[in-house]
Amino acid sequence: MPHVVLTIGGSDSGGGAGIQADLKTFSVLGLHGTCAVTAITAQNTLGVQRVYGLEAEIVVEQMRSITDDFTISFAKTGMLYSAEIVTAVAHHLRKRDIPFVLDPVIEAEAGGRLLRPEAVEALKAHLIPLATVVTPNIFEAQALTGIEVRDRDSALLAAQKILQLGPKAVIVKGGHLDCTDLLVEGVEIILLPGERVAGENHGVGCTYSAALTSFLALGSPLKKAARQAKRFAERALLGSMRVGKGVGPVNQAAAGAANRGGHEHGQASGKECR
Repeated sequence: MPHVVLTIGGSDSGGGAGIQADLKTFSVLGLHGTCAVTAITAQNTLGVQRVYGLEAEIVVEQMRSITDDFTISFAKTGMLYSAEIVTAVAHHLRKRDIPFVLDPVIEAEAGGRLLRPEAVEALKAHLIPLATVVTPNIFEAQALTGIEVRDRDSALLAAQKILQLGPKAVIVKGGHLDCTDLLVEGVEIILLPGERVAGENHGVGCTYSAALTSFLALGSPLKKAARQAKRFAERALLGSMRVGKGVGPVNQAAAGAANRGGHEHGQASGKECR
């Protein structure tokens, strides 16, 4: 039977990010994806127009239904929207002893607040301490720590400050710097270099964290899983598609084909890195 994984996050009506990106990533990597929806967004390639958060109890009911039936190998959290949802998710994951990747989604790349300001403190107090690994980009790292991340030294300071909250590891993603991710696990500091590639980047952060979740579920140690997820996201960027009027989504199917030795590529423009 395939491994079962769980994503807890928001729905992207444009299909490029959020739980849609997560489920596509899980599928092409051969896992069975389940989901608990925290919010519904009116969203497309141009940005986020509206966000409709769900009640925390509705999120809990979804998680309870899933974990009553399936054995979850690994989970990931993305957009959690409110402090009440953050607290409820933390309680359920702790109660069921489910390891998870925490992607601290705060704002959409194309614009739109996805996590209420008061929920950031709840994230730090209740959920981050339970995480196997936290995967902020440089802006999320700054929001969590107050440290402006401009280079590797400041990325390390931010990672160490997040690590003090209690997670087992932190990966500060370098896509907005030099494409080198910084992994801090205990006292070990590891640089994960990447390359700037052509592509549309809507959903790349979700895809990376979902791929990391998948490889951890499949048994890869964290360092190896981080490298595998980075390559997967790079290939998804290379295969990205221009399907709307704004920033197009990455293509998880192209990344899956590349993993299998294929060479599927969509239309790409610009230069991005994962």
